[in-house]
Amino acid sequence: MNRKKVVTFGEVMMRLSTPSFSRFTQASQFDVLYAGSEANVAASLSLFEIPAAHVTRFPANDFGKAAVQALNKYGVDTRHILYGEERMGVYFLENGSMQRSSKIIYDRFDSAFAHIRKGMIDWEDVLQDARWFHWTGITPAISQGAADVCLEALVAARKKGITISGDINYRRNLWQYGKAAVEVMPGLIEYTDIIIGGATDIENCLGMKARSYEEACTQAMNKYKAIKKITSTHRESISSSHNKISARLWNGKELVNSKEYDLTHIVDRVGAGDAYMAGLIYGWLTRKTDPDTLEFAIAASALKHGIEGDVNLSTVEEVETLVKGENIGKLLR
Repeated sequence: MNRKKVVTFGEVMMRLSTPSFSRFTQASQFDVLYAGSEANVAASLSLFEIPAAHVTRFPANDFGKAAVQALNKYGVDTRHILYGEERMGVYFLENGSMQRSSKIIYDRFDSAFAHIRKGMIDWEDVLQDARWFHWTGITPAISQGAADVCLEALVAARKKGITISGDINYRRNLWQYGKAAVEVMPGLIEYTDIIIGGATDIENCLGMKARSYEEACTQAMNKYKAIKKITSTHRESISSSHNKISARLWNGKELVNSKEYDLTHIVDRVGAGDAYMAGLIYGWLTRKTDPDTLEFAIAASALKHGIEGDVNLSTVEEVETLVKGENIGKLLR
């Protein structure tokens, strides 16, 4: 297998979650993890035995050290991480159960990552042995500096002919520094080969309205020539504990649909989209067809729902076994 690495870029936060399914108002303590959307992808790929590196900026204190150690635990290359004098971003999680929804409260203002600036990262060095670069719409929403550095990375990756993927997930509440998504995202998407987003994401980030997913994808591809594939997951929430998920992919010629998974006892759904993204990257890097890649990716996402924490700790063998419908829920000895 080609040993060139996948590079991801984005903020890593401290996750403070209530024990078990306790409410915030009940909690007298919190469980601590370190995670971020792009870093979750890198960690999952590393567990799939795909070399992965994450680039971010941490506070120069023990929390920054702990976050680096958390990434190292999964085998993620952290050599290019920067450090500053600001704080660690935090998010609080209350896991829902049955008909009670999950809740997330963000506390990431003035974080070390929000203060990242152009010129801080030597992208020529970071990308010299890379074959894939991944970003998300969360990063350019955090600050002007983060948006500028993301664009800086995309320009460098394009010059090197590196495949670029972008999960353009639109988070309305994050865009607080005076720019709207439609002012920033088009300039990033024009460098991106593979887009993860639904019709609503495309409308919010590109200002394109459509009557169907296929129409939204076609409009985006017609205007942004770099885009080769657009994909998204579909979730039906019956309750916090019971969801159904599937996926679809538009490759410019046809709409490919995955099987649907019925998830009846969800442990933790945070990071399921990142598990899906890692599955897509793994599938295409190992030369799977679009249908096979889609099935691998949605199976990876399904397995993540049964794992506590943000990172999908599943192996390739476990994902492929689920794709085949084998050993589901069995006691393996």
